[in-house]
Amino acid sequence: MIDLRLLREDPDRVRASQRARGEDVAAVDALLSADERRRSSTSRFDELRAEQKQLGKRIPRAEGEEKAELLKRAGELAAAVKAADAERDEAAADTQRHLLALGNLVHPDVPVGGEEDFAVLETHGTVRDFDAEGFAPRDHLELGAALGAIDTERGAKVSGSRFYYLTGVGALLELALVNAAIARATEAGFVPMLTPALVKPRAMEGTGFLGQAAQDVYHLEKDDFYLVGTSEVPLAAYHMDEIIPAEQLPLRYAGFSPCFRREAGSYGKDTRGIFRVHQFDKVEMFSYVAPEEAEAEHRRLLEWEKEWLTALELPFRVIDVASGDLGASASRKFDCEAWIPTQGKYRELTSASNCLEFQARRLQVRMRTKDKGVRPLATLNGTLCAVPRTIVALLENHQRQDGSVHVPEALRPYLGGREVLTPTAGAGTAR
Repeated sequence: MIDLRLLREDPDRVRASQRARGEDVAAVDALLSADERRRSSTSRFDELRAEQKQLGKRIPRAEGEEKAELLKRAGELAAAVKAADAERDEAAADTQRHLLALGNLVHPDVPVGGEEDFAVLETHGTVRDFDAEGFAPRDHLELGAALGAIDTERGAKVSGSRFYYLTGVGALLELALVNAAIARATEAGFVPMLTPALVKPRAMEGTGFLGQAAQDVYHLEKDDFYLVGTSEVPLAAYHMDEIIPAEQLPLRYAGFSPCFRREAGSYGKDTRGIFRVHQFDKVEMFSYVAPEEAEAEHRRLLEWEKEWLTALELPFRVIDVASGDLGASASRKFDCEAWIPTQGKYRELTSASNCLEFQARRLQVRMRTKDKGVRPLATLNGTLCAVPRTIVALLENHQRQDGSVHVPEALRPYLGGREVLTPTAGAGTAR
C-alpha cells in the first residue's frame, strides 16, 4: 500500500498515478475522506478517554451531590467512549479498504498508456532468417511431438485445456533449465528456496494479487487457501511481520515453485501449445533492499535476466512496460521478450518489477537502521526462468531443418552433455 502521509502531502501525485494506470481517480478522494474521518474519530476517542480517566481519579475523593453528578457523567462518558471506539474502528477499517484498492505509485519514467504503449529499451541477438536457410520453421508443439517431449492431447484428456505433459527429453529439458537457473542465481548470491504453493489470504492480499489480478487466482474455499501464481507470493511473505536489521540487507532469494493461473482474461489467446497454461514451474528472483537501493537493484535483476537469456542464445528485447499494463504492486516493470519465429513477434519470457515499499507496508516487513529507526523496506521480483515459455523459445529458435534442436552450451552440462535433441521414431503416435 502507499504511504498515507505522502497521500495527504501530495494527493495530486497519487491522482496522476491512478490516471496513468487507467484507474478511478475518485478513489484517491474517497481515501482522503476516509483518512480524515479516521483521524478525527481517533482524536475524539482519545479526548473522551482522557476525560474518563480524569473523572475516575476524582470520583473516589468526591462526596454528596458532587459525587452523584460525577457518577452520572461517568455513565454518559462510558457510553460515549464505547460509541467513539466503534466509530474509530469503523473509520480505520474503511480507510484500510480504500487504501488496499489503490495501486502502487507509478515511476515518473514509465511510459503512459496501455499494453501496446511500452518503450523498447534494448534489442539483443539476431533473429534467424528461415527463408534464407531454405525451410519454414515448425512451431514448438510440432517439434515437441517429434522429440517425444510435449503431450498436450493427454494433458487435455486428464485435466482439460491449457494442461500438458512434458515427457522424455521434455522433462529432462525442464530439469536442466531449473538446475541451470538455480545454479546461476546461487552464484549471483541468491539463497535457493523451495516454497509453498498454498498460502493464506493475507499473503496473497499483501503482495497485491487480490485486486485486479483476482480473476486469475485459484481459491480453495473449503480451506481458505490460495494457489500461488508465482513464488513471489510466499517469498514476499517469508519475512511478514518481521523487522530486519539494515546491515543484513540486501536479502536475495531464488524460489522454485509450481505456479497456477486461471488465465480468465485470455480466452482465445495462445490456445495452441504450452505458451499460456494453467500450471507451470518457474524460478523467481526476489530481493529485500533499503528503499534508496531499489532502483539499482531493479537494474541488477534485469541484468541477471539478460545474462540468462543470452546464455540460452535467444534473440530478445527489453521493454519498459506502460503504466496501464503494470500490476497493482509494481511501480515500474521491465520485460524481456524473446522472438518466437512461428508467431513472428516478441513474447514475454521474464519480468522484473520494482515494488518499492508497497508490499512491505501491507505485509509489515520493516528494517531497523541506527539513524532512522524502524521503517518499511523495498521489495523487488524478477523472473529468471518460466519453464514452458522458455522451452517454446528454445525449440523454435534452435530448430534445424531435420527437426532436431540445437542445445545451447550453457544447458549441456545439465542434459548429460547433449548437443542436439533428436526426433524420436514414433514419438507422439501412441494413442
